[in-house]
Amino acid sequence: MQFVSRAQWGARPSRYPLAYIGSTRGVKIHYEGSPVPASLAKAENHTQCAGRVRAIQSSHLANRTENYSDVAYTAVVCPHGYVYEGRGAHKKTGANGTTSLNSQHYAVCAMVGSEGLTTPTDAQLAGLRDAVEWLRKSGGAGSEIKGHRDGYATACPGPALYAWVKKGAPRPGSTTTTPKPKPPKYQPFPGVGWFKKNPRSPIVTAMGRRLAAVGCSAYSEGPGPQWTESDRQSYAQWQRHLGYRGDDADGWPGAASWAALKVPHI
Repeated sequence: MQFVSRAQWGARPSRYPLAYIGSTRGVKIHYEGSPVPASLAKAENHTQCAGRVRAIQSSHLANRTENYSDVAYTAVVCPHGYVYEGRGAHKKTGANGTTSLNSQHYAVCAMVGSEGLTTPTDAQLAGLRDAVEWLRKSGGAGSEIKGHRDGYATACPGPALYAWVKKGAPRPGSTTTTPKPKPPKYQPFPGVGWFKKNPRSPIVTAMGRRLAAVGCSAYSEGPGPQWTESDRQSYAQWQRHLGYRGDDADGWPGAASWAALKVPHI
């Protein structure tokens, strides 16, 4: 992470002590919301970024309506990927809209605006991820990454940044894939001979519960772990439900009807 401390960018002292916060649910992403020159993203203009952070702090300290104690953001990220320390870790932010929202998430602002530089650079997105990971490691931030507009009526962080947030805030060059859900595990068919030995097993209970769930129940009470005539009669109802007739619906489980029942794995 290319980290710039408050001392390094020339921060003014806070007007009064900042509120301590032990942990948060995560981080909310912000943008400046006013025009940001597109030229700021040029490599040779990185020398302007510290001055821009100082200007943001000055504007916040001058805003007596909001009565900010300092720059409102936890951190600010420039188009070149540098993370400028704002209020810093374990300090309640002033940017999320309400006292409650400020306690729930840190606030990281990208130097992106409503005009000019409206789309974050790849370096900036990487810097935002650096800031998030820094706050997770050093500030007790939870796993959530949201936009300012999540929970507060605002256009922030703008369409481009919010689209990135909704994709899961991926680091540039990485691919995010949704893990495939594991298929449910069902109980293997133990064989008709196993049932004819009048077993006592949790498998019988699981089978009975599935039969009752699909509306095939001849139980007066239960089901339970001991194989009984009620289990056989219930299973016969299941076989008839599947279209079996005659000897094929005698209540003794078979491989095909068992697979269709989907008894949970024990």
